[in-house]
Amino acid sequence: MASTKKIACVGAGYVGGPTMAVIAKQFKNCIVTVVDINKERIDAWNSDTLPFYEPGLDEIVKEVRGKNLFFSTDVDKAIIENDIIFIAVNTPTKDYGVGKGMAADLQHWETIARQIRDVVKSDKIIVEKSTLPVKTAEAMETILNTGSSLHFEVLSNPEFLAEATAINDLLFPDRVLIGSRETESGQKARDELVKIYRSWVPNENIITTNTFSSELTKLVSNTFLAQRVSSINAISALCEITGADVDEVAKAVGADTRIGSKFLKASIGFGGSCFRKDILNLIYICRMYKLPEIATYFENVIHMNNFQQQRFVDNVIQSMFNTVADRKILMLGCAFKANTDDVRDSPSLPVAKTLMSEKARLVISDPKAMKNMKKELGDPNNVDFIEDPYEAAKDCHAILIITEWELFETLDYQKLFDVMIKPAYLFDGRNMVDREACFEIGFNVYSIGKAPLIH
Repeated sequence: MASTKKIACVGAGYVGGPTMAVIAKQFKNCIVTVVDINKERIDAWNSDTLPFYEPGLDEIVKEVRGKNLFFSTDVDKAIIENDIIFIAVNTPTKDYGVGKGMAADLQHWETIARQIRDVVKSDKIIVEKSTLPVKTAEAMETILNTGSSLHFEVLSNPEFLAEATAINDLLFPDRVLIGSRETESGQKARDELVKIYRSWVPNENIITTNTFSSELTKLVSNTFLAQRVSSINAISALCEITGADVDEVAKAVGADTRIGSKFLKASIGFGGSCFRKDILNLIYICRMYKLPEIATYFENVIHMNNFQQQRFVDNVIQSMFNTVADRKILMLGCAFKANTDDVRDSPSLPVAKTLMSEKARLVISDPKAMKNMKKELGDPNNVDFIEDPYEAAKDCHAILIITEWELFETLDYQKLFDVMIKPAYLFDGRNMVDREACFEIGFNVYSIGKAPLIH
């Protein structure tokens, strides 16, 4: 009988927690320990209220927690006792020093690398799960092997999770990517990780590469996805001027099998913790290696996203007689996407801040993310947070659809219209409502990439 795999994960955030929960569920012959220095976060993982909302996560954690999945703040113990150590610590964009605003901040990663070297007493397989710049594994090996007689193999195993679908992404991945050194010991370590994933992932969905290719692939994947969003959003501006319908254009373009239809949905723009951070990281790497033309090319993906968000809020102000001062405006949604409570880099933030600076009276309604939004905005006095959309719409001059929650698609817009100040405006940042029906109700309707419907 095969020996039980002893697996640790340093970092109990959006990546580490769900990934380890699924490994514990699917690979029965293992003991998984997730550790973090944040006691409040670990306490949440050990409670009935997990530290963040992710569909399907709660059920899996309850199924395996206390059996072969454990959460702890004892980082040293987990490092010493386990054979395979995943690193899933936060690597945000630097806000200081060289590379400020672009490069990945690797201070937490380096701290863990040194901690591993200083406390372990046996050989280890280290798995990069955090999104890291290319050649980070090489740097980690340098740290681990400096002054140590032990042997470390560092693998790259980037996550390709989308918040709101992370559990499905883990259970049924398009691919699992594992990068290793192309040496006998590197390939042996890689095979150990492959065995874990093979317990539920088809062999043809497991891709093995060298370490550098794996590290770079994660950055390139997110950049390409964001590029498609920015491309269709650029076309949406042209559609509004020419009378074309961006949804019709996207459908026709996406029907070409060489292009495909995914990520061709025009909107207020992308958000979340990954796209902007990973694109900036890629841009910084290009500049570091003296490739300014490539850096500029990818930089325009972010410029277009910023432009789309600003264009949306400028349209709100211009359409309401160039002033929203003392106007009551309802923002439906503040999460960066539906089915999450995450507001990091959400389009709702620049929209809200711009309207606040224009002295509008904001009301924000979201099923899951209002607590995080209130924290991001600093709990402002001129913003109300009301969960019930019908209550929130009372005496509002305009409704802005920011997040594509299914709830907002099924609202009774006649009921909303009836309690609003007239003329009533509807700005659909996700193209999710029946615009003709809303126009018939009495709204002035502004959609992304379509001519406005104005009374």
